[in-house]
Amino acid sequence: MKHLLKLADLSREEILTILNLADQLKYERSHGIRKEYLKGKKLGMIFQKSSTRTRVSFEAGMYELGGYALFLSNRDLQIGRGEPVEDTARVLSRYLDGIMIRTFAQKEVEDLAKYGSIPVINGLTDYCHPCQVLADLMTIREKKGAFKGLKMCFIGDGNNMANSLMVGAVKTGMAFSIACPAGYEPDAQLVAWAKENGSFTMTTDVCEAARDADVVYTDVWASMGQEEEKAKRERAFAGYQVNEAVMRAARPDAMVLHCLPAHRGEEITADVFEAHADEIFEEAENRLHAQKAVLCKLMQ
Repeated sequence: MKHLLKLADLSREEILTILNLADQLKYERSHGIRKEYLKGKKLGMIFQKSSTRTRVSFEAGMYELGGYALFLSNRDLQIGRGEPVEDTARVLSRYLDGIMIRTFAQKEVEDLAKYGSIPVINGLTDYCHPCQVLADLMTIREKKGAFKGLKMCFIGDGNNMANSLMVGAVKTGMAFSIACPAGYEPDAQLVAWAKENGSFTMTTDVCEAARDADVVYTDVWASMGQEEEKAKRERAFAGYQVNEAVMRAARPDAMVLHCLPAHRGEEITADVFEAHADEIFEEAENRLHAQKAVLCKLMQ
């Protein structure tokens, strides 16, 4: 494992190794044990998309590991004024020990890794969100004990979250179902891969997708960069909401996850969100632990 560009690049064993290390780091933090695994190491954090959880969790994580994180926005880098990504990659490789980038195009992340000589971590692209799904998997295993025999259901847009969740579910042995409107399906190649390699179903019926689910997951209807489509998406996704009817279709002990920020009253009702707030905010906390594990695996 040289980079974390997308979850599909990792084997099941690599995913489990990251999760096991994340569990260890979470235990150490909760017991006041601080080990500076990355003492003196420097992480450059490139943000072409803003974030609360990604920035704070990576910055806090590097501090807790004894390293240092540099926040770099478009306004701080020549990449924002047209410098080729391959030149930026080669320059930053001479200053830093790792790069985390949160951006639009997956190709930009892949090119950073191709032309640089240091580890690159995908903090989110329009294609996938591997760091979030590692935290999701960590949370599911904490609550359910294991992955085998579980069913995960995703309701909403077939976006970067859906793409990464289906990969994470299949690789860890969970069944995966998704309910989304026609025209908003996940990446076709990933759908074909999931059908070939695991238990995968796709439907337009939310209750059918949620039937007997152990994990119910949703995300906002309009992601960052899609604000102009908000009204159109509200019409398309009307009915694609995690609510009491959906939860009645799922297992009685089903957990609910959301990558946040949440729009109560749209993709999830306020009642369902608050009933599962402990799970959702544990999931948010686990971004810190899962990403610290990735940092250690790549930069130690």
